Parts: sequence; C-alpha cells; structure tokens
Amino acid sequence: MTVVICTLNSKYIHCSPAPWYLLAGINEYCLPKISGVVVEGTINEQTDEVLTRIVNKKPDVVGFSCYIWNIEATLHLLKKLKSIIPNVISVLGGPEVSYNAGQVLETEPSVDYIISGEGEKPFALFLNDILIGKKPQDIPGLCFRDSGQIALSKPHISCDQPPSPYTKEFFEALKGRIAYLETSRGCPYHCAYCLSGRCGSVRFFDIDCAKKELLLLANSGSKTIKLIDRTFNANSKRANELFLFIINNYGKTIPYKTRFHFEIAGDILDNQTLDILALAPLGAIQLEIGMQSFNADALNAVCRKTDFERLKINIKRLVENANMHIHIDLIAGLPYEDYKSFEQSFNTAFELRPNMLQLGFLKLLNGSAMRDQPDKYPCRFSSRPPYEVIETPWMSTSDLQSLHRTEDALQRLYNSGRFIRTIDYLLENISCTPFELFKSFGEYFAQYGNKRISLDDYTALVFECFSNQINIDKTVLRDIMVCDRLSTNPSGHIPKALKINNEIIDKKLRKLKRSNVKPGIKRGAAFLYSEKCAVYADYINKNPVTGQYPLTKVKLLAD
Repeated sequence: MTVVICTLNSKYIHCSPAPWYLLAGINEYCLPKISGVVVEGTINEQTDEVLTRIVNKKPDVVGFSCYIWNIEATLHLLKKLKSIIPNVISVLGGPEVSYNAGQVLETEPSVDYIISGEGEKPFALFLNDILIGKKPQDIPGLCFRDSGQIALSKPHISCDQPPSPYTKEFFEALKGRIAYLETSRGCPYHCAYCLSGRCGSVRFFDIDCAKKELLLLANSGSKTIKLIDRTFNANSKRANELFLFIINNYGKTIPYKTRFHFEIAGDILDNQTLDILALAPLGAIQLEIGMQSFNADALNAVCRKTDFERLKINIKRLVENANMHIHIDLIAGLPYEDYKSFEQSFNTAFELRPNMLQLGFLKLLNGSAMRDQPDKYPCRFSSRPPYEVIETPWMSTSDLQSLHRTEDALQRLYNSGRFIRTIDYLLENISCTPFELFKSFGEYFAQYGNKRISLDDYTALVFECFSNQINIDKTVLRDIMVCDRLSTNPSGHIPKALKINNEIIDKKLRKLKRSNVKPGIKRGAAFLYSEKCAVYADYINKNPVTGQYPLTKVKLLAD
C-alpha cells in the first residue's frame, strides 16, 4: 500500500517537519507492506504541479498537514485529486483541522478522515487497519463519518518521544532550506489566542538525542536551524545546556555561519542564562521574544503573565551584547488595548531597539480560547484563514487599517535593516515618537497605492517625504541615506534620488573604488557633502546580526 504525505509550505525555503514525522511513524509502527513517501509543495505553486507529483506516486492513501497558511490551497488540491483518483483515501491532520474536525467533515466531502492532535502513531495505526481491511476504530484522535453521523475524538497528546524525522530521505529533500528542530512539545503557558497551551504540559525529549539531531541539521547545508519549542527556556537548566553545546561546538562540529533561532520568554531569563548568551559567537544565535503588549489589562485578559520591568531589563541586556539578532513581537487587537495604548506599547518596545520589531495582528485560531469564548472575547474577525481580527470593542476597523500601514513602514524602514541610520537621524531631529514616525510615513506611502515598488523608488519616497521637514538638513539626510545604502546593498549602487553629479568627485570616486581592493571583492563608494569626505564599503565580512557591511571614511586626495 502506497501512502503519500503532502504539505504545502508557505515558501520554498521552508521545510515543514510534519510530513517527515509522519513518515518516521510509518517506518516505526506500520506493517511491512505499507510504504510512505513525502511530496512537498508550496502555496505559491500551480496546483496542477503538486497534483501531478502526487498522482505519479499512485497513492492508496494521501495525508495532508494543514495550517492556516495552506488550508485553502490544500482543500483545493484535495478536490482535484479526488476527481482524478476517486477511491484514494484522504486523511487530514495539523492544527488547522484538529480543533474543528466536525465542521471540516461536515462541509468538505473530499475529506474522509481527520487525525486530531499528534499523529505519528495514530496515523500509522490507521494505515495498518486500512491495509488489513479493518474498519479504523479505537485510534487516538481519529475523526470520521459513520452511518451519516460524525464521530469525533479529542486531540491526541502522546507521552512518548516521536521517532526522529531526520532520515536519509529528509536530508536529500532539505537542500539547504531552513530546517526545523523540536526538542520538546507542549507549553507552560495557556494564552487565550494561542494553541500551544492546548498541546499538553511540556514534555522534553532526550537531550542527547536533541544534541545529535542539532549536529545533523547544522551539517546538512542549512544555514538556519529553527528550534520550534514553544518556550525554549521553560526549563532554564536544559536551555543553558543546549545553548552551551552550540557555543562550545561552534566552528568545530558546528560550521561557522550557521544560525540557531529560538523562541523564548524574555522575562524568565535568569542571570546564568544571560551570562551564557553573552558568550555566543557573533550571529550564531537568534532570539524571538513574544511580549505581545505592555498593557497589563490586555495580557491579563488573555491569561498571559509578564514581569514588564524584568522583561525590559533582559531585552536591553541582550541587545547591548550585540552578538545576537533580537526579534520581539507585538500583537495588535488584544482585549482592552485601544489605539493609544498600542501606540504606548509600540514606543516602549521600540526604545529597547531590537533588531526586529514585529507588529502582528491578532488571529482567532480554531481551538483557541478567544475563538471558543466569543462572549468573553468579543471581536469581529475574518471568516477565512488566517482569521485576522477586523474590529474589537477597543479598536475600530479604521484603527487596525492604520496599524497595517504603520506595519508596512516598520517592515520596510526598520526591520529590513536598510534605513537604520536614517531612522536614528530622523528621530533625533524631528519632534515625534517612533510610532508617529512610522505611522506618518505609512500614510504617506499609502497614497501611492503600490506595494510592489523597487528599492530605488522607495528610497526616493523616503528622501522626498522627510527632506523638507523642519530641523532636517537635506544634505545631511542625503548623506546618511547614502551610508545606509552603501552598508546594506552589496551592488554598491547609489539610487538616482541620492546622486549628485560632480565630474571631479566622480573621477576621484572611480579611483577610490579601484585602489587597494582585494581581488574578487566589490567596493561601493560615495562622497558625503556634509562631511567633505568619501565613504566606501568593501562587500565582505557582513555583520551577521545587523546585516551591514562596515563603512570607512576617507579624505579624497587631490590629483
């Protein structure tokens, strides 16, 4: 019996571990006559391309891993598959169907079965029953139609460590993409907007196995390894051991330039962990800290407890080390957080100066407390994935639309890393808060109605918008933007909006670009009129934390 396990990733660069876990479950628990194969795709591919890859395997059973980003594309793909192979047995699993299995089975006739919760062993047991011609029953998490009725099971939570997904086939398919590693399941928190707290208490996998798999992924050709533990530092002793393992092996059994990404709770970091993280090689570790809001009422309403003062102290310390990429999250649309409150949360977060400040929007996920308790959490949200909030009693639709424009400016100006000097100069010289700055440019850019815009044209709009502001020196702003451009764009190209034609200066710059440059290294150069000097960047040794190349200022010598 041939089983195809399919997932549609959001982008090619991602490699979901879910189908590989299911394949490992088949290899571990299934009868010998059952063979499984993984077929990957993306939501950006033509459906028929993925469909052809599945059909060519001549499957008897097809399983799909379902998430908010792929559920619509997955159901469309499944309908087309059923039209070609009507007798193929379809099984869905994953968070997007685990908590609304009844609704999916009622509305989607192409779906035969759903496995709710963790699926490695239940899927294998289901396949064994199918192979021997037995009606699947008494299988944890299995949901199905039975004589016109829908039989539901609660999401399955396993007490066992799942079999390793990191097989020969996995590494052959990985091809340098982002790799994901799970060293625990479950979450110590029970946030009302999240599903992680519904996955059971925290279960830690064998730490020696975690180290072994970490080394396998680090040597697979992938440059980024993402740890998908819900709160990696829930057990500080264990977290410290794995952090130290990476630090002590970096440049040895772990190749240089490999990055490890962790999701952590910032306020529970202790001094020992902070001291260990300060030892991390430049760029080896990335930390994502979900703080969501600085409004205590909002966090209390969603059952999230945070020590704000400790959180701020810890983030400042991490940022000051300058050896790790620090990413912090805010969520717009939480209960009791109005527009003014969110603005205050934003400014507080920005002043911590993380490398990335993500402005996300509340999503009412199937199975989350916020979705299941509308009286307690009144809000309007989209009926289509990803179920984003549209309006709350505290934020109007226009408020949220305004925040989307602010988020666009934040992404392009700050999170991209391309305009950091520019942002610093503007905040020092314009009488406004960080939120007001990003909001104003978000509104300005929205007038052009063009999300797809070249970097050169976007740079021109930034210069045009701010160069005539009070207290802004146009020449200084131009020079600072030139420095931003040179330090982040290895083409060395200066956009038309920032160019000043001067034949004498241009001749000297051409000479500077050729002088004392190592073979094979490209150099970008420009003249800073406010400082009466040249600046150049050699495009080598990019800082892995900031993404910038070092700049050098020199006086141009007379011919």
